[in-house]
Amino acid sequence: MPLMMSEEGFENDESDYQTLPRARRGQQRRGLGWFLLGGWEVFCTSCCDCLAHVCRRKKEMKARTVWLGRPEKCEEKFPKNGIKNQKYNVLTFVPGVLYQQFKFFLNLYFLVVACSQFVPALKIGYLYTYWAPLGFVLAVTMVREAVDEVRRYQRDKEMNSQLYSKLTVRGKVQVKSSDIQVGDLIIVEKNQRIPADMIFLRTSEKTGQSCFIRTEQLDGETDWKLKVAVSCTQRLAAVGDLFSFSAFVYAQKPQLDIHTFEGNFTREDVEPQIHESLSIDNTLWASGVVASGTVIGVVIYTGKETRSVLNTSHAKNKVTLSEPGLPVLPSLFALTSVRFIPYLLLIHRLNLS
Repeated sequence: MPLMMSEEGFENDESDYQTLPRARRGQQRRGLGWFLLGGWEVFCTSCCDCLAHVCRRKKEMKARTVWLGRPEKCEEKFPKNGIKNQKYNVLTFVPGVLYQQFKFFLNLYFLVVACSQFVPALKIGYLYTYWAPLGFVLAVTMVREAVDEVRRYQRDKEMNSQLYSKLTVRGKVQVKSSDIQVGDLIIVEKNQRIPADMIFLRTSEKTGQSCFIRTEQLDGETDWKLKVAVSCTQRLAAVGDLFSFSAFVYAQKPQLDIHTFEGNFTREDVEPQIHESLSIDNTLWASGVVASGTVIGVVIYTGKETRSVLNTSHAKNKVTLSEPGLPVLPSLFALTSVRFIPYLLLIHRLNLS
């Protein structure tokens, strides 16, 4: 069947053909002026993003089957539950700070001017008049970034060192938050932070199979959220009975949305098998705080795969609101200065001859 096209379609196509040469001419005009007026920052940012993407190689997140209290039965290797909010490490601190400073045009301009003083034809005054102010600014910036990094490290260490009760066949064991694995049965007391994303199995509340959770650190809402335990595990006579049967939780792959969840609970040691669908009401997201009673949950997501970490943005450098508009005039001045460099070199050669 032939395709039909209206006259408007032909007009749009003609306009596209007319605008195509203009776009090409605009690309050809991108020269030294475009590079100094901001193109260098776009180029450097693109290269760094590409290099970071190649180095990180994020692992694809998949749905998983989690066995209650048996982390060794997990087929895949999941990330550690440690919290890391640091921007740099020992190897990337100096290069990272220098890049963050010299990606701004003014700092890069002063660096180029200071380096140009090593050329005899361009030398004006003493070297220390150029390198001393630049070195002072860089030193102050590095000290400030180092102090911020130390504070982030101390906060992360404090969070990762918090102790929680882990249920095992032999009883309760104290473990650090960073040592929690997918499949562990964790006990969270009242007013204690939830260390990882879990499925709510049991509660000590005598009023029923529910409890309240505070989530202001996760979604900013101050009202308490009602969470419901899995009915199959809540009906057990004692906590130790969680190891007396074989059950698993099927959980969807980690996602950003903190208000939805799809999964199911299955007990397979009975005939017929017991299946129970799971929703957002059965979840305990990391960074939440237990507001009532004591809860027991099975860990399904840890570390980078938790909802709180997935919704956390990376720390950014602090800049003033006027910073993006500053490079315009200095860029024009720098472009004019660069055009005079060949003439200065020519005059220097004539003087030498």
